[in-house]
Amino acid sequence: MTDATEHSEPWGSDVQGMMLANEANWDARTPVHLASRFYGLDASPDPARWFAPFEWEDLGDLAGQDVLHLQCHLGTETLAFARRGARATGLDLSGASVAAATGIAERDGADISYVRANVYDAVEALDGRRFDIVYTGKGALCYLPDLDRWAHTIARLLRPGGRLYLVEFHPLLNALGPKPGDGEGPELLLRHDYLGGRGALRKASSSTYTDGPAVEGATESFEWAHGLDEVVTAVVGAGLRVERLRECDELPWPRWPGMTPTPSGWWRLPETAPRIPHLYALLASR
Repeated sequence: MTDATEHSEPWGSDVQGMMLANEANWDARTPVHLASRFYGLDASPDPARWFAPFEWEDLGDLAGQDVLHLQCHLGTETLAFARRGARATGLDLSGASVAAATGIAERDGADISYVRANVYDAVEALDGRRFDIVYTGKGALCYLPDLDRWAHTIARLLRPGGRLYLVEFHPLLNALGPKPGDGEGPELLLRHDYLGGRGALRKASSSTYTDGPAVEGATESFEWAHGLDEVVTAVVGAGLRVERLRECDELPWPRWPGMTPTPSGWWRLPETAPRIPHLYALLASR
């Protein structure tokens, strides 16, 4: 396995430090997420719940396909690919996450290979292997400072005819927040950047998006905003052809109070609220 801390990145030392802080933060988050009810790992895991029905429609039959899940964290989605007959591989920056994902797969009886590496080092860490599908998203891109380099890395990971499938939180969703003074009230306002270009956003918190105990140790992390235009331009610039772009008004969990369940088991804002995208899905081919 490749140790992400051993590679010198072609950025300034400040960005290198931010990436190392993110690695330490996800190492610290991992035991909290393992203990939380959010992922449901205390019982038999149900990885299919993290997927919208349209994702399986876009991906098609995975049996016998080589599927790489970048920034896989605990490997919940990776496990779903293996259950559908794919030869699944997961890659993550966090050594603690890779160890946890390996244990989860072993308990499930799934044959999944996990590799610890920075996503930008994926080609070398995977010894030049090529894949039919590279899947990523749902909270992944915000931890990457350079989408052009990300997209070119993915192009090198795909076989000719291979596909990138990105399902990510919509930048509009990330830009919204509750009205100041209302705590987590129902009124949402534009409170954060939709577009990137202003550098990293520093966060320091002992809590994460899950329930469970407080994060101990490395509580600092850094995120980068990426508008939809930046994502599409990076993918096209890497020589990939965009086949489909979807926008979706549902999330796999209720991010804000007042969200209502949908027939798919996901959540959306109530009917009285404006209909806005929460996720987008981009399918591109090499």
